[in-house]
This record gives sequence, structure tokens and C-alpha cells, in this order.
Amino acid sequence: MRKLTVLLLIVAFALSGVQGNLMAKQYVIATATTGGTYYPVGVALATLTSIKLRKKGITANAISSAGSGENVDMLKNGEVDFAILQGLFGAMAYNGKMKYKGKAMKNMRSVTMLWQNVEHFVILSKYKKTGTITDLKNFKKGFSIGKRGSGTEGSGRVILSAFGIEPDKDFRTEYLGYTPSAQAMMDNRISGANIPAGPPVSAITQLFATLGADKVTVLEFTDEQMNQVRKVFPIWTRFIIKAGTYPGQKQDIKTIAQPNFLAVRPEVPAEDVYLILKTIYDNLPFLHNIHKATMAMSLDRAINGLVVPLHPGAVKFYQEKGIKIPANLISK
Repeated sequence: MRKLTVLLLIVAFALSGVQGNLMAKQYVIATATTGGTYYPVGVALATLTSIKLRKKGITANAISSAGSGENVDMLKNGEVDFAILQGLFGAMAYNGKMKYKGKAMKNMRSVTMLWQNVEHFVILSKYKKTGTITDLKNFKKGFSIGKRGSGTEGSGRVILSAFGIEPDKDFRTEYLGYTPSAQAMMDNRISGANIPAGPPVSAITQLFATLGADKVTVLEFTDEQMNQVRKVFPIWTRFIIKAGTYPGQKQDIKTIAQPNFLAVRPEVPAEDVYLILKTIYDNLPFLHNIHKATMAMSLDRAINGLVVPLHPGAVKFYQEKGIKIPANLISK
């Protein structure tokens, strides 16, 4: 929390330097709830942009949101300029699949891959049976699926559907953000929650530190279960949460993950996207110091797994770096 406070102060200072400049462009970056990874990384991206590019009249501001689902809508409606999205939501929205069937959202472009969104389906250990995702079948306890309309809720429902698990039928569904979910578990108001984010996730850290590692279980996915999810939408891969990631965590946790990426409206000028992207990759150590999840970011992985065509400004940057761009990522 202290890092976020410092970052917000830095942003305020940076923005003060461009007051009075009527030509300044102030871009808005949509993130997610404050207890996950999207928000601190989004604040870091906004801070970096404002500090490094304010002399060029470019600043940015990160806002919290319900996550990927709301972010897609805000991009579509022109309410934000940039947004952090789950790969699942980017693929579904751009291609008009599943919840976006018949209403493809083509008004977005990709900028860069960010980090992997790691699935944390967490329950109180006293309700553990197999220790895998199927423990949520006939769970019959309170379980937070994520805020209504969020990427958390959307991806959670997609994953659970692979195992015939139905919210409202298999558990009492709650719609809480990450930190409120953790607090509700600590207060014994619910017994589990869906909290996907890049580890370490602050809400999960809080649960392990407060309740104790033996009282909390992050449900695992066997190889067979991972393949079952991939049959629904083939974007998830194996992810190991290493022992020691969370307080008292003594063993690795075998879960799955999907990619996160930075999206942008096509109308944002190519030169601005180019400058922002260049600033990001010229200053990766800054992001690494804000959140460990960004350690996954590097130029050689920048376009891996992208599901939406690149913005022309991003194409220019990657071509300058000698990165070969596949045809499906070039906007037509």
C-alpha cells in the first residue's frame, strides 16, 4: 500500500508539471480492483508515462474498475484509452465468441503482453477434499466469484463450466472484489473465492499471513483438468506457484494461467503508442520494483500469445527492435 501511495504522489507531481498546457494529452488506463495485480501495475504504467513523457505533453492516469469485462465496455464506449485485459476476454470480445457471440468488439488493438494471470481458487482448508478444482462441485458454502461483470467472474465461470460446476447451484455465490473476498473469508462469512492475478497477490498474501498457511488452500489443477479447461478455450497453460511465494507456503502449487495484455483504442495516435511502449521497455526495472509479476515482461516475450492485432504504433516499435510480427497481428 505504501508503494501505491508513493506512486500516486509521484503521479500528482508529474501532472502538476503539465497544468496550463492546453495541448497535453491525458490518457486513462483501466485496471481492476485494488487487491489484485492490474491496479498496482496500471498505476506504475501511468506514473512512468507521466514522468518520462510529460515534456512531450503526454500523461496518464490509472483507474480501478471491475476488471476485464468492464474494461472491454469502456474501450468500446471511448471512456478509457488503454486497458489491461485477460487474454480470454480479448479473444472472446475481438472474435465475437462465447459471451460476445454476435457482437464482436473490433474497436481495440494490442500493445504488449504483460504477465500471466494466475488462477487462485482459494478455499478454507477445512473444506478441502481432493485439493483440486473439483472440490467446488457441491461445495454448498459461500464462494465469491468476483465482482459482477468483471473478468474475474467471466473467466471463473468459463473454467468452472469445464467441470460442470454451476454457481448458485454448487455454492452460494457472492460478488466481491479481491480484498473484500479475503476479508469475508477471514470473517467466516464465505469459505472461498476466485482471485486470479499475477503472484504474489496481495489478497492471497493477506489470507496466508492472517489465517495461517495450514488454514488456506489454493486449489490445484491436474494435467487432465488443465486439458479439460483448454478444450473450452485453449489459452491456459501450466503455472507453478513456487513454495515461499506466500507466507508459510511450504510446497509448490500446481495451477494454470492465461496471459494478460495491454489494449488500446485504435484512435490513439501511433506516435503516442510508440512513445509509451518505448518508455515501458526502456524502464522495465522500474516496473519490476513495483510488482514481481512484471518480472515476466521482456522484449522477447512482448508479442507472445497476443490475441488481438497490434496498434500501428506498436508495430513500428517492434519492427525497429527487429521482432518478427506474424501476419495475424497486423491490422488490416
